[in-house]
Amino acid sequence: MREDLVTAYREDGFVRVPNVLTPAEVERFRARAAGYLEKHRADRLQHDAIFSQLVNVWHHDPVLRELTLHPGIGRIAEQLAGFPLRIWHDQMLVKEPNSNAATHFHQDHPYWPHANDRLPLSAWIALVDVPPERGCMTFLPGTQTRTDLLPQDLSDEEDLFTMAPELRWAPRVTLPLRAGDCTFHSGFTGHMALPNTTDQARFAHVNIYMDAATIYSGQRHVVTDPLDLTPGAPLDGDPFPRPWADHHADHRAGH
Repeated sequence: MREDLVTAYREDGFVRVPNVLTPAEVERFRARAAGYLEKHRADRLQHDAIFSQLVNVWHHDPVLRELTLHPGIGRIAEQLAGFPLRIWHDQMLVKEPNSNAATHFHQDHPYWPHANDRLPLSAWIALVDVPPERGCMTFLPGTQTRTDLLPQDLSDEEDLFTMAPELRWAPRVTLPLRAGDCTFHSGFTGHMALPNTTDQARFAHVNIYMDAATIYSGQRHVVTDPLDLTPGAPLDGDPFPRPWADHHADHRAGH
């Protein structure tokens, strides 16, 4: 891992890493993601027609499990974070063709039932080319230090800036991605995704990693609600595995 990428991530709260997947991996995972979406359309979470979301696909599909537990991506995540991680959850994020709706600026962490954790981070993996017109992301550098905000409304372009007016004037960095590229961003880094105005669906697979020492805050969340956890319980064990250390052999074997 290049030291300049680690430095950029820790200073800005995000970084683009090209070619985390080979072309063969891109095609295999993209085809599987498209098939999984068609099979599970009834299960998807829709956010005001902005995008379709399927959570914890690694629980249900052995091929997409390989992507969530991808050893190369997990290693990069731990190098960027600088401390041990676990999988919080994964999600398939699809912007349908000609959806024409932006995902407005927000932070991720305020939605999550995490306590006593250091900065989590997400690996946003492009399974198709994602130029600006297909819905790539724009980031607010340095906003990973803003850990005091409430959850924001993804459909309201003013919500984050109402909470933190000074961020309206912060620099913005838009990062187009080729298929197989990845952006890593902190759970507190402000970001948005542009509309998909093209005729092709935007497929992204997101591996979300958390501090291995994270405990449950008691806040409701679709991932933890079925687990009957008590506040203060560690988020560990089989539902929240280490991102690669215990699974790299399975990945190589294609299990």
